[in-house]
Amino acid sequence: MIPDEYLQTFVVECRELLEQMEEALLIVEQAADDPEIINAIFRAAHTIKGSAGMFGIDPIVVFTHAAESVLDRVRSGDIAMSSVLAALFIEAHDHLSVLINHVAEDSHPASEIDSHGKSLIKQLEAYLGEAVADQPDHSGEMPVVHQSKLEREQSDEVGTDLWHLSLRFGVDVFRNGMDPFSFVRCLSSLGSIVQLVTLIDAIPVTEEMDPESCYLGFEISFSSDADKLAIESVFNFVRSDCFIRILPPRSKASEYQRLILELPEQEMRLGEILVKCGTLTPEELENILRFQSEHGDAPQRPIGEVLVEQQLVSPPVVEAALEKQKQINDHKKSEANLIRVDAEKLDELINLVGELIIAGAGTNLIARRAGMADLMESTATLSRLVEEVRDSALALRMVQIGGTFNRFQRVVRDVSKELGKDIDLVISGAETELDKTVVEKIGDPLTHLVRNSMDHGIEPAELRIARGKPAKGTLRLNAYHDAGSIVIEVSDDGGGLNKEKILGKAIERGLVAESANLTDKEIYNLIFEAGFSTADAVSNLSGRGVGMDVVRRNIQALRGTIDLDSVEGQGSTIRIRLPLTLAIIDGFMVGVGKAAYVIPLDMVVECIELRAWASDEGDGQYLNLRGEVLPYRRLRDHFDMEGERVQRENVVVVRYGEHKAGLVVDKLMGEFQTVIKPLGKLFKGEKSIGGFTILGSGEVALIVDVPGLMGQIEHERGMGEMTVAMAAK
Repeated sequence: MIPDEYLQTFVVECRELLEQMEEALLIVEQAADDPEIINAIFRAAHTIKGSAGMFGIDPIVVFTHAAESVLDRVRSGDIAMSSVLAALFIEAHDHLSVLINHVAEDSHPASEIDSHGKSLIKQLEAYLGEAVADQPDHSGEMPVVHQSKLEREQSDEVGTDLWHLSLRFGVDVFRNGMDPFSFVRCLSSLGSIVQLVTLIDAIPVTEEMDPESCYLGFEISFSSDADKLAIESVFNFVRSDCFIRILPPRSKASEYQRLILELPEQEMRLGEILVKCGTLTPEELENILRFQSEHGDAPQRPIGEVLVEQQLVSPPVVEAALEKQKQINDHKKSEANLIRVDAEKLDELINLVGELIIAGAGTNLIARRAGMADLMESTATLSRLVEEVRDSALALRMVQIGGTFNRFQRVVRDVSKELGKDIDLVISGAETELDKTVVEKIGDPLTHLVRNSMDHGIEPAELRIARGKPAKGTLRLNAYHDAGSIVIEVSDDGGGLNKEKILGKAIERGLVAESANLTDKEIYNLIFEAGFSTADAVSNLSGRGVGMDVVRRNIQALRGTIDLDSVEGQGSTIRIRLPLTLAIIDGFMVGVGKAAYVIPLDMVVECIELRAWASDEGDGQYLNLRGEVLPYRRLRDHFDMEGERVQRENVVVVRYGEHKAGLVVDKLMGEFQTVIKPLGKLFKGEKSIGGFTILGSGEVALIVDVPGLMGQIEHERGMGEMTVAMAAK
């Protein structure tokens, strides 16, 4: 029984390899002459096959072997990589993914999945058949001896590029219902027999012969592209009743050496390396280990010497395996050890760090109240160390967004074929890092935006040419950091948005008044309203009026915002702005009445006194900040708090993206490191509050959601202007 943790590691590693394989397959058509791309695909398939073989997962081994055989012929130049073959390998990749998912779920594939796998194997083997199409079919008859192509080309080295099989059948083969000739005939399904010599030296004199006993042996020269394990498997049913020695061709030595160098960097014994590269079968390794233990003297001779002596492996291949072992050992000494950590354990660590921050804040508060200099110095040191622990813990959760972006290579390929459009995906900013939780939750909204841009944004080739554009459309994914946030852009060079059409639909649905005076950006953002759609026809991808509002809700659930810019005839850009992490932030604490609020520090620009900059302190709601008109909002009024205003009000100037505003508060309380805790369902509709935190004193402080607050204020002002306009009308 294989332990679950080993199988889970196998599944995780296979999924990583499948991602690498898919990335290479999606660009292989454009880089068919790049051997490294083909090698990357081959290495992924080879490693999955080897790992599956170690766990005895035969369906994956059998299926991957077929794909690996074709890939090997592509690497050698015997088969050309075409768009049809690349599409077949993508299908094979998808089928492998399904098989690995069943391993993860500890379930057996359904019959239709097995049938699909067999169909794919036949399609793959058809490419191998093309290379040997001229080979006569010898099934059902004794193979005919003929000269191979290699032998004709290299007549001075007869047999150097042929397999050599030495077979000695046991005397009880006939009694066990086996026919030695049937196994020899089966070899013709893997190649052709160049020479066959029947050995009769074991036949006794006539008087001692038993008609039910077998005394035959064969020495066979065999031409085949199959690997050693496949050839040995022909004799599976008779293995216990015969002696088999399979010697590879001399030309295979360099191939085995190359395969050994391409093996993954993991610690392996010499025998394991030779089995993985195919020069030694598991059965041969087991027999040689048994022989070594039974006949070896103390100390035992190295297994490499025994293998060479028994003529099972050539000396150059053994030397290559020993060199690989040395490289792995040297590499392990020089590199840092990496371990896989359960995501739940990482979340628990983040929570504990959050509690530590709260406890540290409480200690700091006590120190300030007590006025003890030594204690204040000690808490300052503690706060600094806690901050470093926080940064280190958060860094563990940070991952590059490139992995998410690369998945869209496949989405763009499939959708562009479905739509009949030629679309190129350009990725930039793939190295930008953000919280793992954010990465996991951003995938679905991005998928919808990408598909929507391809369906509605990028025009058909004929229309693009008519408009003076290249026939191939371009879709771009970009990510970058900005003011403590991460910005993700989905842009296309399509037809852009039609403002008049959007506004007409919005008026028709009663979303805006006919007399409303909206900016271009406000008009474009109407597409994020629930049920809004300008599609003339419903397709499999879009046009049903659902999706964009869901995208906005999902982004807002991550404390993010989404907006859209477009130029008609040139293209559109959808911009998503998200926090780097959802767990811990540096905040700026302010007081309003008896309540405390925390504003994310990376959004704070400056703090000023209201009286010094307000031109009209009553209802003007605007500041003249060094020539810049800045709207402001009193948090006391926004949250409908009781009590009189203080004499000296302060303004915290905040910025989010391109927007700036002022938040009027009673007092400024300084920087504060805070842990974000989610609000309950009761406050789910409150868009201006992003969560809460517990202060060192045990009191609760609300965290201001600056983007939500700005959006709410703008919405209220827009509704007010629309009401005034309707009243005037």
